[in-house]
Amino acid sequence: MLRVPFLSPEAPYAIIAMVLLLMVILRPLKAMRPSLINTSVFFLACLIGDVLAGLVSGGSTSRAAAGWLRQLAVFGEGLAVIRFAGLAFFNVALARVNLRISGILADILVIIAYIGWAFFRLNLAGVELSHLFATSAILTAVLAISMQDTLGNLLGGVALQMDNSLEIGDWIRIDDLSGQVTDIQWRFTALLTRNGEKVVVPNSQLMKGRYYVLCDKHQSQPGWRRSIGFNVDLAIPPGKIIDLIQTDIADANIPNIALQPAPNCVLMDFGPGYAHYVLRYWLLNPQLDDPTDSDVRVHILATLQRNGIRLATDDHTIHLVEEGAKHRKEVESRELQRRLQAIDGIELFARLSDPEKRHLAEHLLKAPFARGDIITRQGAIAHWLYIMVSGEAEAWWQPPEGPRRLLEKRGPGSVFGEIGLMTGAPRRATVIASTNVEAYRLDKAGFQSIIEQRPELADMLSTILERRLQRFAELEQGYTQGQNELAQRTPGSADIGRKIRDFFGLS
Repeated sequence: MLRVPFLSPEAPYAIIAMVLLLMVILRPLKAMRPSLINTSVFFLACLIGDVLAGLVSGGSTSRAAAGWLRQLAVFGEGLAVIRFAGLAFFNVALARVNLRISGILADILVIIAYIGWAFFRLNLAGVELSHLFATSAILTAVLAISMQDTLGNLLGGVALQMDNSLEIGDWIRIDDLSGQVTDIQWRFTALLTRNGEKVVVPNSQLMKGRYYVLCDKHQSQPGWRRSIGFNVDLAIPPGKIIDLIQTDIADANIPNIALQPAPNCVLMDFGPGYAHYVLRYWLLNPQLDDPTDSDVRVHILATLQRNGIRLATDDHTIHLVEEGAKHRKEVESRELQRRLQAIDGIELFARLSDPEKRHLAEHLLKAPFARGDIITRQGAIAHWLYIMVSGEAEAWWQPPEGPRRLLEKRGPGSVFGEIGLMTGAPRRATVIASTNVEAYRLDKAGFQSIIEQRPELADMLSTILERRLQRFAELEQGYTQGQNELAQRTPGSADIGRKIRDFFGLS
């Protein structure tokens, strides 16, 4: 048995236990060092009291006082050891074997150990425990009546962590309040809102009321269904609207939207002069609800505008400002100049006369794309081209085998789909908008009358298209094969000119 002068028989064992436990928990629990220091200081204070009790245990009077001081010192030393032992077991040992219990449950078990240690020391001191239990039962009843709300919060905190109905990291909604659970304490649960506000909710309120867990991670497909409403004129067939919106949202690469279940568009109601549609999708991260809703609205609006469909307004809307003919002409003139400027920057139309360019400008259609929209799809047949006015896009090529490859990135002034417009050939690559893109679309019909009047344009344009095909073939091959092989794959200008004539029906 270890024996140190002026110390109780229990003190040496407590010192050894504290040193060993501190070696175990000091490095893994760096964040709790202030708490560990406080416990260590408390233990040292108890040791000092233990030494003082040994020094003053002289006469009969001082012996009785020294005895009580020693009992308190030993009791405090035991509390410190239990505290460190609890941290070593619950926070270190269980964590290493990937087991986790709620913090409140760990605190309860440590408190039970404290109470057991207290009863053990009282029993050694000669205290009759039966009388103590009778007195404590009366005191407990009085406290329970006077502290109903506090006890309700305490028991609520225990219940929330014991049944795992609410966990740290969950997003919840209570009435008009929503936030992420950051802490579950004995008395309250702390929420952090999207505005950075910390909200303290009493546990008893969570136990008595109703709250919603958003994107429950225990579900097979965690997500939160969102609904985006918009109105379209009744003259547009509902089937067309539904197909357009569902296809665009499914193809677009919008962050934070689940692929399954797939987004779906439904016709919800009819209003005065319009049909009310709702696009429903599943959100993956509740923290980004408004930004994701905004991205979805941008895609919906771009899809409708690209197809010449305007959002509907109530038939009872009264327009108080009437635009005059002069103002409308100024707006149309500015728009025409903008289109002519876009056409002038395209090599394909460089040899056209000014009237011919003006004719093309009058046939351009606005075609906006939202970030992630597919502008053209590889293999698709579409007899039009796009002229980018602003934004950026990426051209991707999918080889017969292996992953797709990024061919190039393009910015304002770029053209997509000129091969399809002039020859009707399938798209050679998939072009995806990497930012919001503003573009114009030129259909075959807009170029038909010009090339019919000037058939020689077919030969002029074939040289330009040949260079474009040559460039694309080089991108496909990644500059790894010789020019001879590329020439075999790429049709000559004569072949391209013949395809242009055949496509536009020229003799």
